[in-house]
Amino acid sequence: MSNERLTDATPIASLRPASLTELGAMRRAVELARRGPAHGPNPRVGCVILAPGGSDGPDAAQRPVLGEGWHRGAGTAHAEVAALADAQALGADVRGATAVVTLEPCDHTGRTGPCSIALLGVGIGRVVISVADPNLTAAGGAQRLRDAGVDVVEGVLEEQGIGLLGAWLLAIERGRPFVTLKLAASLDGRVAAADGTSRWITSDVARAHAHRLRAEIDAIAVGTGTVLADDPSLTARTASGELTEHQPLRVVVGMRDVPAGARLRGPGGELLHVRTHDPAEVLAALSALGVRHLLVEGGPRLAAAFLGAGLVDEVHAYVAPVLLGSGPSAVADLGIGTIADAVRLVPREVVHLGPDILLVATPAAATPTAATPHTSLPRNAVPGTTVPGTASTKEN
Repeated sequence: MSNERLTDATPIASLRPASLTELGAMRRAVELARRGPAHGPNPRVGCVILAPGGSDGPDAAQRPVLGEGWHRGAGTAHAEVAALADAQALGADVRGATAVVTLEPCDHTGRTGPCSIALLGVGIGRVVISVADPNLTAAGGAQRLRDAGVDVVEGVLEEQGIGLLGAWLLAIERGRPFVTLKLAASLDGRVAAADGTSRWITSDVARAHAHRLRAEIDAIAVGTGTVLADDPSLTARTASGELTEHQPLRVVVGMRDVPAGARLRGPGGELLHVRTHDPAEVLAALSALGVRHLLVEGGPRLAAAFLGAGLVDEVHAYVAPVLLGSGPSAVADLGIGTIADAVRLVPREVVHLGPDILLVATPAAATPTAATPHTSLPRNAVPGTTVPGTASTKEN
């Protein structure tokens, strides 16, 4: 491994543990990984380097921690390289040491080199892995290490490792972005009053929570009807109203043009206009751009299109204790004529947000409930441009 790669990371601050068992090191690696960005094409990964010695095994005696690191986003050092750089900066000898890492070391060259080669290059003797890499392009590191005589153990604290990977893992497995549908409605399911006013149904506490979610996803989508009716900006903002460092790609779905003076053309993420009504075509265009997590925010017709196509993986429903009695529903017609065909959700979490409630749920089944219209969408959509079937967007 070159010195140039080793300088990608700097020593980590003093709160590191002095020694850990392998199980403790894996828990620490998960903790470190969570410091990395939840958004972007790459997964969150953490790594801890333990000194050699003693009997190997997850429950063996504690060993000194030589280095630790995590992946800070696409284009930066991977967790293993960051941990090795940390160890080097501290003057540690890692020959024969154990690398404890939350995801199988990659075995391909992208913006950075293979982590498997980096570990072999410094003489790592044992590698403990939580989750095997499902990405066929990057996988194979464990086998390369084994072939070189390194002791490799997989599946350690696998449940925690899978939970850490979250939407990224499901996006890789399904070959498309993970889709979260956000709904913000009154207690009787309305997203606006009869006269079209909707600001605000939910409280500032709920809206602040929604902005934190926006800051963690790759792209946010609305339909052209919402653009014309509400003129959203689709930005992620802090509690003080400032733009967060990361801004999601803003996606408009539908045939009508985005007005020249729309707030979507102002400060915030890049704008992509996808001129289609087919959710599958939207996901294909976004997948080609490396989007792993899409937040669908509205309106009712777009929500119904994704639900009807069976392409919603998670629902975030913000419910306010408000009754309107009339006005547009949160979800448009799904073509369901009988209760037996209802879209059933499995509650995963209930969060109190001031006077409001957030219900996080997942569909009980992934099968489509109704057909959605299909139109042609080019596969070469580029952020900031408009092409037939696509165009470029921003929140309230």
